[in-house]
Amino acid sequence: MSEGVAAEFRALYGSGPEGVWAAPGRVNLIGEYTDFNEGFVLPLALPHTTVAAVSRRDDGVLRVHSRDVPGDPVRLDPAALEPGAVEGWAAYPAGVVWALRAAGHPVGGADVHVASTVPTGAGLSSSAALEVVTALALNELYGLGLGRPDLALLAQRAENAFVGVPCGVMDQMASACATEGHALHLDTRDLAYRQVPFDLAAHGLRLLVVDTRVGHALGDGAYAERRAGCEAGARALGVRALREVDPAQLPEALGRLTDETVRRYVRHVVTDNARVARVIELLDAGDPRAVGPLLVEGHASLRDDLRVSCPELDLAVGTAVAAGALGARMTGGGFGGSAVVLVAEAAAEEVTAAVTKAFLGAGFAAPRVFPVVPGAGARRLV
Repeated sequence: MSEGVAAEFRALYGSGPEGVWAAPGRVNLIGEYTDFNEGFVLPLALPHTTVAAVSRRDDGVLRVHSRDVPGDPVRLDPAALEPGAVEGWAAYPAGVVWALRAAGHPVGGADVHVASTVPTGAGLSSSAALEVVTALALNELYGLGLGRPDLALLAQRAENAFVGVPCGVMDQMASACATEGHALHLDTRDLAYRQVPFDLAAHGLRLLVVDTRVGHALGDGAYAERRAGCEAGARALGVRALREVDPAQLPEALGRLTDETVRRYVRHVVTDNARVARVIELLDAGDPRAVGPLLVEGHASLRDDLRVSCPELDLAVGTAVAAGALGARMTGGGFGGSAVVLVAEAAAEEVTAAVTKAFLGAGFAAPRVFPVVPGAGARRLV
């Protein structure tokens, strides 16, 4: 893919790029809506990536183009970038340039051409992949010397402050720091992380992603409302963040909350942090099969307490489990997007067929179902 993107760059801009980089999307195994509560998550990088061919410019002009979006390159002035000034897909790379410059890094103009195999609107962090690949390329080209967690934080700032989506840092950290064959156990408070071996094939298992094809938009206020509710819960409990609530003390903590919505949000975050810890224990013990029920439990919490699921996600999870999957849950921000399914290899085709049949029977569009293995994090290709 890198050669094709480089050739397209040359056709667009008249000369070859200085380099080609890639950054993956991610799927989150467990730990949802915990990252902005300074909690714990367990994502893995997808094999699907956003690839960017990039060169510096010395005239203070930023040009960005995507193979996947018809039209000419979007031409911008880095010095004039400000939140809300750029719309559509170009806001993500432009936001990274803005975030780097706002942090005092001497980033000037650039020509950027991208192409992506990360499904958009599927809850698989296509936006983080675009942000991280832009940040990595500019970091190298301008000799900024920033580490991977720093790049992830700047990419998150681009999405929070420039694009206007109040996401946590999980997506960007997974894209920037994950390694092939591993899940990333991340503490989002201090960004400490550990690469956890995740070789399901060695156990006769497979992880499927079910893209419901229901597009989700996290900038519509629902995500922000839940974040605000979690922050209200932390204030009411007198803690900096909900990660400080001991699961053993959860009943007492819930009894101190008067707002039923806030109570539900708090219950989800605290129990999902506990589920991350339990999944890590099982993986470290070499027992990934036992992870399945925790996925189902996590989905019920997202559906009933956080209320971020949708009929298509619920159908995917319920049908997969009924057809023999070990476990399943929605992944990502919800309101559409994707589910993950843990299944024995021998049952993967049967489960896939059952989910597809159920969607068509319910009058939904056929889902896209595909297996995933942990891919590599962001890297330079050429």
